Amino acid sequence: MLKVGFAGLGIMGQPMARRLLTAGFPLVVFDLSRARCEPLIACGASGAESLEELAAQSDVVITMVPDTPDVESALFGERGVWFGLKPGSIVIDMSTISPSATVRFAQRLAEKGCEMLDAPVSGGEPGAQAGTLAIMVGGKREVFDKCLPIFQAVGKTITYTGPQGNGQKTKLINQVVGSLNIFAMVEGLRLANAAGLDLEATLRSVSGGAASSWMLVNLGPKILEGNFAPGFSIKLHHKDLRLVHELAIELGGDYPGIELVHSLFSSAVEKGLGGQGNQGLINLWK
Repeated sequence: MLKVGFAGLGIMGQPMARRLLTAGFPLVVFDLSRARCEPLIACGASGAESLEELAAQSDVVITMVPDTPDVESALFGERGVWFGLKPGSIVIDMSTISPSATVRFAQRLAEKGCEMLDAPVSGGEPGAQAGTLAIMVGGKREVFDKCLPIFQAVGKTITYTGPQGNGQKTKLINQVVGSLNIFAMVEGLRLANAAGLDLEATLRSVSGGAASSWMLVNLGPKILEGNFAPGFSIKLHHKDLRLVHELAIELGGDYPGIELVHSLFSSAVEKGLGGQGNQGLINLWK
């Protein structure tokens, strides 16, 4: 069985790493916060003192960090993954980052005889805990096939999307559709409130029809409860929409929905709502 190194044990990384342990993978973990490693070490994982050490002890290294510069630093920074990799090692980046940067990182890793898959995920903290994440994977097909048992341990819908960078591009499409669904949910609930409707009854009714969505079913009740704790935060979603916006500019064309949600999430971050979950977008109007 492949020995897996996992770097980045935040809201998503911690439960994903735990799923790998449960599935029986030998696991080495690293995080800038040593405290995040301790629960996994207590369950049987090994701890590494650096990313270089993590890579040296692993067949496959998974990175799960916030943004493109974080991945670059983890891979190629001081005592980074690069320095511990052996020819034949595989890097799987499960963060959501720039597709073009992903291709550059993969090319650099290939110089050392190593492979890279970009495998961003969707499903938030609940999906990570339940092992039901959607995973969109770019890279060589034979490397994807070799790593499929790893993906099956943490996800349910696993899709090979093509060459390096395609996993990230697919994730950005996911974020476009998800963002517009969040906005639609917020706009609908605001209008229902203004119209004097019973919000619980309205949510129940709309969730059972053609207008239903994952966002409505899972985040709508949290809005009614006043629960804005993050399963996935506004600031991270805003980062994803920045990447979407950059891709849209690169490709050209007119994407008014992307412009709208990018602007709204930018405003939410500027107003100090970045630490809230996506459902906190409604607080722009409070």
